Amino acid sequence: MSIQNNETPAKPKRRRRGPEEAREEALAAARALLLEAGPDAITLKAVGDRIGVTHANLIHHFGSAAGLQSALMESMVRDLTDALAAAVVHLRSDAGAPRALVDSVFDAFDQGGAGRLAAWIVMSGDMKQLEPVRAAVEDLVEAIYEKFAAEGEQTRSRITAAVLFMALSAFGDAVIGEPLRAMLGRDADSTRRMVARLLPTFLY
Repeated sequence: MSIQNNETPAKPKRRRRGPEEAREEALAAARALLLEAGPDAITLKAVGDRIGVTHANLIHHFGSAAGLQSALMESMVRDLTDALAAAVVHLRSDAGAPRALVDSVFDAFDQGGAGRLAAWIVMSGDMKQLEPVRAAVEDLVEAIYEKFAAEGEQTRSRITAAVLFMALSAFGDAVIGEPLRAMLGRDADSTRRMVARLLPTFLY
């Protein structure tokens, strides 16, 4: 009597997709692989196996594994800039800052994958990929300046220090926060609470 092994997941069935649909599915699969296992996991074979397309099909859309990775970087940078823009809108319209602002930025780095993305870009040395983020960061600085200008004489230096503190905290929390918090016996929300509590000290 043979024992059937049911542990190996079935590969997705191949189906016809339009060019844009195939590209978006491949990028979504590549992002999932990045978040699950890091940039080394993003191979044409791994992405193809996940969405049920051939290696040749992915070559057609992206040219190479490097092309796929570059397209993923571009897609995730757009998501990060959109998240920062949303944080600016929220900050300008809602009195619930700074915790709401901290949550917006931390969510972008954690759930959106921007933390791993930033680490990947820095390690690859392809810093030009971060250039689109510049305008979004400048808008965030301006929004904070507008929000807190009425509280007293503020300088751009203090505002940029606040953004730097928040962004570095969000990046670190996304990359190594979970194991580090576990070592220190801190709960999952502890970093966000700390940053929200300390952020106003940069502004007053």
